[in-house]
Amino acid sequence: MKRKGDDVEIEGALFALQRQLNMSVHIGGKSALAMLGKSHYVEFDKKEITLFGQANEKLPKWFSDYRWKSEVQYHASNFLLPDVNMVKFEVGNFFILISGPTRALMECLYLAPKDQSLEECYELMDGLNNLSPATVQAALEQCNSVKVKRLFLFLAEKAGHSWIKYINFNKIDLGKGKRSLVSDGVYVPKYEITVPKELVNHESAI
Repeated sequence: MKRKGDDVEIEGALFALQRQLNMSVHIGGKSALAMLGKSHYVEFDKKEITLFGQANEKLPKWFSDYRWKSEVQYHASNFLLPDVNMVKFEVGNFFILISGPTRALMECLYLAPKDQSLEECYELMDGLNNLSPATVQAALEQCNSVKVKRLFLFLAEKAGHSWIKYINFNKIDLGKGKRSLVSDGVYVPKYEITVPKELVNHESAI
């Protein structure tokens, strides 16, 4: 409910979804990374906001029908549990839950390569040089997307992040068999994935 003349922002609507309807819908992906200031590569683009929620959650009609200032891209999936690496983000006199940096990068990888460029994912990963190894470990163990886990570790190694050496690979289920993300790419034997040639040749921006 809003008073006549009120200008409703999407953060207020998300507060209502999270606190009143107990939904897990939240700002995620590169939108969350930009809000957290965790990437040198992107700025928070109010023209388009990426939302994630669990697979059984559908946005209420009032939310979908409202003419937001931003184009809302909503993705429903259970590839991560709703409580994995969520953080509080203050908005005026209230706060909403958004994806923490580890989860946000995994959400980007979940959308890749169809709805998210893998090269951009690498640029985003490149800026995450101070992730908590414990947080990363927990998220990778609980993630049920083999593609996301393999790409996350591959990009972290490519970026040369020091925290990767603290990750216990033995506790992470990386599945079996090869995964081809593109038809004409480069095969990475360690992770059994085929990625774009441009990604393999992409250099760190730092």
